Amino acid sequence: MLRHGAGLSATRQQLQVKLAEFGIGAAPHQIVLTEGATRALDIIARHLVKPGDTVLVDDPGYFNFFGNLRLQGAKLVGVPRNIDGPDVDQLEALLAVHKPRVFFTHSVLHNPTGANLSPGVAFRILQLAEKHDFLLIEDDTYADLHPHATTRLANLDQLNRVIFVGSFSKTLSGSLRVGFLAARPDLAAELTDVKTLTTVASSEFNEQLIYQMLTDGHYRKYIDRLQGRLAQATDTCLRMLDRVGMEVYLEPKGGVFLWARPPGIDDVAELASTAAAHNIMLAPGKVFRPQMQPSPWLRFNVAFAAVPEVERFMGEAMARV
Repeated sequence: MLRHGAGLSATRQQLQVKLAEFGIGAAPHQIVLTEGATRALDIIARHLVKPGDTVLVDDPGYFNFFGNLRLQGAKLVGVPRNIDGPDVDQLEALLAVHKPRVFFTHSVLHNPTGANLSPGVAFRILQLAEKHDFLLIEDDTYADLHPHATTRLANLDQLNRVIFVGSFSKTLSGSLRVGFLAARPDLAAELTDVKTLTTVASSEFNEQLIYQMLTDGHYRKYIDRLQGRLAQATDTCLRMLDRVGMEVYLEPKGGVFLWARPPGIDDVAELASTAAAHNIMLAPGKVFRPQMQPSPWLRFNVAFAAVPEVERFMGEAMARV
C-alpha cells in the first residue's frame, strides 16, 4: 500500500467511495487522513485562523474546539442555532458586522442538540458564504450514527467553499484516532503540508485497520448494529426524561445526545455542580456556548444517562423546582 503525506492511499480511495454515498465528490488527492476529527479541525484552524481573526461558531456548539480556536488567538462569535440549523437571519447580521474568514459548523446530529441541517437553511448559508467570501468548515463527526440520508453543506457545495471533516473515533473507538478532511485540491495540498509540519505522519497501522473494515464489509454491519442499539438507548432516555418532567429540545433521528431542560430553571450550572457532588456528571449548556453564557439546557449522553442514579437525582431535583 502506498504511503503519502496525506495518509494511506488505499484508505483515501475507500473514503472517496464513502463520501460518494453522502453525495460528496472527492478524489483521493482531496482527502487528508488525520488522528481523529479533533486533529483535522486543529490543522484547519492552524492554517486558516490567525491571531485576532474573528471566527463564527455554532451557539451552542463543540466546546473542546472553542478552546482550540482561542489557542490560535481567534475571537469567537456565536451563531444561534435553531432546530433546522444556524439562524440565517442572525448569521447575515453577524456577517455584516464581523466579516469573518471562516464559519465552523456542525450539520448532522449537531453536538449538543442532536438536530440536523435543513435543505433551505443549507442553501441560504452557501449563498451567504459566496456573498461575503468566507469558508465553511463542516464537522460531520457523527455522520455514521445517522441511519438515513440527510442534507450536508458539502453535498450541495461539492467542496468549493466547504471543508468537510469526518471521523471513525466516535463509532469504532475513542482510542482509534482516525479522522479525515476533504477539501478542494489547493486547500487539501496546503493542509497536507500543515499536517506534515506539525505531526510528520498519521498512524499507518490505524489507517490500514480502517481500510480492512471498509473493504471486508465489517464496518457497515457494525454500524447497522450500533444504530439499532443507540435507537433503543435514545428511547429509554427519552422515557426517563419524560418521567422526571424535563422538556426535550427534539427527538433526534440517531446519534448519542439529547438536549433537555428542567422547566423553571434559567441556568443549570448549579444543578450540574450539585450532581457532581453526588458523583453524577451532567453537561450544563453553558459549556457549549462560545463565551460560557448561562443556559437552561443540559446535554445527556443516551449511552450513560439511563441508569437509576441519574433518574433518581433528576426526579428529586425536579421536585424542588
